[in-house]
Amino acid sequence: MMRNHVGWLVFGAACFVSVGLVRGFATSPQGQQGSSAAPSSALSCDMGQYKAATGLTASMQAGVLTVQWAGSDGAELRTRYAVAEGTPVVRELAVRKTGGTWATLGQDLKPEYRVVSGIRRFSSQQGEPLQGIGQLTPERAEKEKWYAYRDAPLYMGPPAGPGGPGGAAGAGGRGGARGGGGGDPDEEERPAGGRGGGRGGAPAGPPFPYTSPKPEDIRRASSSFKTNSCSVKTDGARIEVTFNGLSMGIFSGSLQFTAYRGTNLIRMDAVASTNEPSVAYKFDAGLTGFSTTELSRMAWNDIAGSPAQYQFGAPKNDNPVVVRADNRVIVAEGPGGSLAAFPMPHQAFWPRQHFINLGYLWYRKDADTSFSFGVRQAEQEEVNNFTTFELINAPPGTMQRMGIYFYASPLRAEPTRQAVLAFTHNDMFKPVAGYKTMVNHMHSTIKAQVMAQTTPELARDVVALRSTGANIVGDSERGNDIQGLADYAKALATQSDKDFLMLPWDEPGQQFGGHWNALWPKSVLWNRSRAANVPFSATDPKLGKYYNVGSKQDMQRLLDEEDGYWYHAHPRTKGTAGYPDAIWDEPYIKNDRYLGVAFKLGMGLDLSNMRGACEWRCFDALDTMNNKNVGTGLRPKYLIADIDDYEKAPDYDLYPQIPVTYIKLDRVPGPTESWAPILTALHNGNMWVTTGEILIRSYAVEGTGNKRTVNADLEWTFPLEFVEVTVGDGKTVTRQTIRATDLPPNSSKRFTIPVDATGKAWVRFSAFDSAGNQAYAEPQWFNPANR
Repeated sequence: MMRNHVGWLVFGAACFVSVGLVRGFATSPQGQQGSSAAPSSALSCDMGQYKAATGLTASMQAGVLTVQWAGSDGAELRTRYAVAEGTPVVRELAVRKTGGTWATLGQDLKPEYRVVSGIRRFSSQQGEPLQGIGQLTPERAEKEKWYAYRDAPLYMGPPAGPGGPGGAAGAGGRGGARGGGGGDPDEEERPAGGRGGGRGGAPAGPPFPYTSPKPEDIRRASSSFKTNSCSVKTDGARIEVTFNGLSMGIFSGSLQFTAYRGTNLIRMDAVASTNEPSVAYKFDAGLTGFSTTELSRMAWNDIAGSPAQYQFGAPKNDNPVVVRADNRVIVAEGPGGSLAAFPMPHQAFWPRQHFINLGYLWYRKDADTSFSFGVRQAEQEEVNNFTTFELINAPPGTMQRMGIYFYASPLRAEPTRQAVLAFTHNDMFKPVAGYKTMVNHMHSTIKAQVMAQTTPELARDVVALRSTGANIVGDSERGNDIQGLADYAKALATQSDKDFLMLPWDEPGQQFGGHWNALWPKSVLWNRSRAANVPFSATDPKLGKYYNVGSKQDMQRLLDEEDGYWYHAHPRTKGTAGYPDAIWDEPYIKNDRYLGVAFKLGMGLDLSNMRGACEWRCFDALDTMNNKNVGTGLRPKYLIADIDDYEKAPDYDLYPQIPVTYIKLDRVPGPTESWAPILTALHNGNMWVTTGEILIRSYAVEGTGNKRTVNADLEWTFPLEFVEVTVGDGKTVTRQTIRATDLPPNSSKRFTIPVDATGKAWVRFSAFDSAGNQAYAEPQWFNPANR
């Protein structure tokens, strides 16, 4: 693909603040003993929303709140909370086998948060397509900036100029090399157009001003407390304990601990908001005050998958030690059991060019007998593409949930680590009978790797992808001419197998507007331009039939002749900003060869939104399209999982960044067979999409007339949050939300949800868990007349 060197833009005087740590920001009290009790204040807890339940209880005694619950695999857990000098304290964290002796894993543990923030900026990557459709205004830029991909609010790179952000693509400008420009292989390279202006107000039009962060734009803070009360709430099969008085620089709010019956999980959240404009942030979290007597070593698997450990034999650490662990799990082990820490599987990650494991965990030896540990978010990509590191959105007034998971067990470190891995099926897409898994829109170096081989072997990208459990991979790195396309198809065929297929698909980014993916039932050779008097199709004596495609009409004709399909990549952001909205009524959109839009994680990541980062970009676009198509005779439009990433290696951390489409297929076609069964399933909507933790084993909309029923057989790992039925009538969209917090984790259920179809045209189903993971079934028309 062609690459684009793009800068960033700031509209308006969005001056702004920040909080926290980057690498090496030390915070916790040094020398604290894990077993020494800090002076306690009288703790008063509001128990008005608490309801006692079997296996899930809370009680107050002598100013200490005790929460006890039944975990998994015959374990019981207990946490005791107090307040010491205005700070919430975990007086005790203990675990036992049912009926056994309690083992203390930690005492007098204090929460530790570090936050760093910068200014969220609107980028020329978004501005150029919006300008092209005449919709670039300061107001539009203010909205669209929250969905930026080409942003790195903490990166103070070279000044504007050759090789730097805002300058022409120079040394390192293409592909995002270390020079700082940061190109995107997904973008077509264009002149920078003089993006070097100052802050000021919003410009009348391009060239746009570019502003690099200044030191004062990047601010850091650590958590502090003035806690004087707490509240206890029962929500289904969980208990939430909330302490007031949290401050973190520009953020303020509360601290919350959540215990879930049926699992050994404990979640800790800083639930905080800011009133500052344009905030983009990252956070680190953990607990401090662990005793090396109670937990004597840290254990994890390194990025090569080999066991690693630290036994606190080195001098104390002034700063947190970054741990690059396989599967993002670290475990503290002692004689009585173990305690794991890990981040949310997907919501802790924003999209990047490369999914290198950046080290998402930390520990710190605070004194000879005490230590701290937890999770972190990296501050730079640490390799190339420094300028694609967008962080998390914090729109003013939104309650951000900065979460960390702990998993306590009476077992040793490795069984505990395995229990944590079960929540993500060992970072794999679990097989489901009757379905095959597909990931699409991958930018790889497979062709180059294969053609450079002297001895045939699997490309490293393929080795990495196979490890996820993917069966079908749509690649998007075509050649520049028909010979390149032919070589590309042959290279991918060598990497395929009976249950693994690499497809030579495409991301043209031309003709239709925005960026889009073309899907073919076989290898199709075509040139992306067509000069005057050049025929639409021709035959090469060696390669066979090929096409010359210039106009939108040519592209539609090619799709019709070769039975191809297409959908928009990363809707409403990047090079698709303003799309598909700008072309709702075009004939190539009002067409069943147009499948819909991509479900792509990350852009717009906002930890106040339980429905995830793609609610507006993906689901709102999907619902709008289907409302517009009511009564047209078209099939529904769909959402297809889209990864849009670049080269990979077996030691990369792929799982957090990759959603997957489960396609109803009996088997995977071979590389020399027709791939039409895949396209037929997509065309008919016989698929569902997930981040991996929630599986839809079967789904159907049943009934006639106005009385319909949505039936969905779900399986999930993390505690479920809610399921939802969304319907549209051609103008409006309504939701029916069913809370599911009473259901146990690592379980399954058949949901039978009555739906009143009176005046409604279409319906879709989705499910969300407490970690922000999700799955959804594709929309369906209620009435055949809508076909």
